Amino acid sequence: MTSAAAAGSPVDGWLATLAIVLSLAVAVWALVAAVRQRPPDRIQFAGLAVVELALLALTVVALVALGGGDRPGEPGAFFGYLVTLVCLPPLAWVLARMEPTRWGSAIVCAICLVTPVVVVRLQQTWEVVGG
Repeated sequence: MTSAAAAGSPVDGWLATLAIVLSLAVAVWALVAAVRQRPPDRIQFAGLAVVELALLALTVVALVALGGGDRPGEPGAFFGYLVTLVCLPPLAWVLARMEPTRWGSAIVCAICLVTPVVVVRLQQTWEVVGG
């Protein structure tokens, strides 16, 4: 359930939705490449870069809100998810470069499927209201 406190969440809204949609689009592209037994290509790496930019923008928005006095419901979990979130696309890039086979594309796909889950968990940790 949402509350008045959750309605103003800086990690909710169009930027989070954009990050989720971009991540899922890259996941589909990488899945198609993996099924076709293709290694990661430039489009996958460019997609990871775009996803990372969206996640960095989401992080900046969250940090600005924190600087403005807003607080997440679960600060420890929130910061854990935030750090994890910005590390996922670079991790996918490194692992995919180390595995230049179809499994590299599978790695990109898997990490891009995990990213939306972490975004949603980030939103949930902000919206927790004590009581």
